[in-house]
Amino acid sequence: MKPSGDKLVRVLLGVAAILVVGVIGVGAFLLGRNSESTSGASANAGEFDYSILNQVRDLLDRDYVKPDNLDDEALFEAAVNGMLDILNDRGTYYVTPTDHQLDTTLTGSFDGIGCTISQYNNEIVIVSPIKDTPAEKAGIVSGDVILAVDGESTKGWTVDKTVLRIRGPKGTQVTVDIRHEDGREEKYTLTRSTVQVDSVTRDPPSGALRDAGGNIVEGIGYLYIREFSRRTAQELETALKAELDEGNKSLIIDLRSNPGGLLQTTLTMTDLFLDRGTILIQRDQSGKETTYSAKNGQSLPANMPIVVLLNKYSASASEIFAAALRDNGRGVIVGETSTGKGTVNIARDLPNGGALYVSIANWLTPTGALIDKVGVRPDFEVIPTDEDIDLRKDVQVARAIDILRGQVKAQ
Repeated sequence: MKPSGDKLVRVLLGVAAILVVGVIGVGAFLLGRNSESTSGASANAGEFDYSILNQVRDLLDRDYVKPDNLDDEALFEAAVNGMLDILNDRGTYYVTPTDHQLDTTLTGSFDGIGCTISQYNNEIVIVSPIKDTPAEKAGIVSGDVILAVDGESTKGWTVDKTVLRIRGPKGTQVTVDIRHEDGREEKYTLTRSTVQVDSVTRDPPSGALRDAGGNIVEGIGYLYIREFSRRTAQELETALKAELDEGNKSLIIDLRSNPGGLLQTTLTMTDLFLDRGTILIQRDQSGKETTYSAKNGQSLPANMPIVVLLNKYSASASEIFAAALRDNGRGVIVGETSTGKGTVNIARDLPNGGALYVSIANWLTPTGALIDKVGVRPDFEVIPTDEDIDLRKDVQVARAIDILRGQVKAQ
């Protein structure tokens, strides 16, 4: 079916204009301005004649030898994605109307299969399945690679796009093609369910905090933060109070495989550990910088030692949080260099019901170091070996315990 009138050109011009508004008009966004209408956007789209796109479509409709292959939705998405692919920016991408309807804010619950994913070596990787969810019950495990969703290859997909495609109404099905770490490929058809996720837990991976010798550790608290959702700051504050009530003298904050989340939540959570200092710096395309600083009144004793755990799947907000604590002298980082996702993204609604996600700025650490495509490097690099993984030895936690024991003893 051929698009009516100049639909292709009108929406593409809307994309072009939104790119201008999103990147150049950063000030309006930071002041809380909502998504703007794209009507009349073509006036700002530049001098290029985008009507040629419709001419190409007309010629295909008239002359192409296989007219049944002319899928308008596929052609339209290819045209938009072709424009965005030139930017070479994984944070700027188009979301279809159907997928945009499934987009939800990080409230702590969603309808899906129940797993955390990340992007590694240009592949979508299962970071961890959530307990008692369709993904875990089906046997999907950490390290599995998602090759396709409902028959469509994930090659070139972002994490956000993959999440949107896998999520859907409770009771509906989704099929994912998985490649296991041993190279085997399997197809899973899963029925989506409502997944409730506690974003902060106090339970160590093995059920109890143990040192390198396997001994149960006392006096050191442990918090695992899964994501930075709307309710995470409140959950964290409650968990910190519990750690202090139990008399713990030091703390491990585990951000491994944390994909990030909401900026305001990140600022609020980081402020719980600082009385002063810079939390992060935001730099727009013109080079203008906005500094976010801590306020007086942290929730822990200022001399309480802290170790933050990162791995290669820790991204975005988790990188900001870890760097802020380290750069302000509030903690040290143990583990691996993080993902390196350090861009500020906004979503702009399009007239067709879809949306354009646009990178509008970069995040920098308090010392001014870029995070995007670089990551946050640990103070103590600890990379688990295959043997460690097979024996279920958490060498990163063990190193954190050794460091904290030394710091507490030195006080």
